[in-house]
Amino acid sequence: YHWLSCNKLAHFSRVNSPLHEAQLNFALLRPLGVTLVPSLPQLVDWYGVSAEPDPAHAQWCKAGARHIILHPKSNGNGREWPLASFLQLVQSVAGDASWQFWLTGSAKEGEFLAEHAPQLVTAPNVQNLCGKLDLGGLARLMTRADGLVASGTGPLHMAAALGRPCVGLFPPIKPIDPARWGALGKQAQSLVGASACNSCTGAAQCQCMQAITPAQVLAALAAGLA
Repeated sequence: YHWLSCNKLAHFSRVNSPLHEAQLNFALLRPLGVTLVPSLPQLVDWYGVSAEPDPAHAQWCKAGARHIILHPKSNGNGREWPLASFLQLVQSVAGDASWQFWLTGSAKEGEFLAEHAPQLVTAPNVQNLCGKLDLGGLARLMTRADGLVASGTGPLHMAAALGRPCVGLFPPIKPIDPARWGALGKQAQSLVGASACNSCTGAAQCQCMQAITPAQVLAALAAGLA
């Protein structure tokens, strides 16, 4: 449909570009005479995104605890960290009441998690909020969260744009690695496997993502809270 509706074409290739996706989008402005390719820090400074806490969300907060949003699914848009790894992360701090987790996602994703990761959904230190928040509500919840863990999906970039601590999980495979899709934010971090496994059978069984350990994620969260 673009060919039918556009009157100026922007000729460039994304496939082998070393630029971040946000920088590549500026190439769409070339036919308008805009040739600027901003640096990643510039892009962060230009966000202008904000959200206010929702008083109704206070019911999910526990005094003295650090609340971490876990957003396991990506609606098929990214390589996902295994649900077993999310469970191991939660279980690794089960004896420490200062770590509390909010599980987020759509209602449909909540049903998937309940079927395929029931121990994660019902863990004592996890509150299942799947299906309870629209996009604006999720942004407002992020203002209360002390961190977020997700693959390269929308909520990760939302948290980064809001200036919240977040940890993005990526495979070392171009063009879906952090160099292209990493979250841009003053408190955003990206974790990636040390090397491509060269034997991935697809997104459902990505050994590159399995190589990221819960201990690495917990360490990144702790560093972001320091």
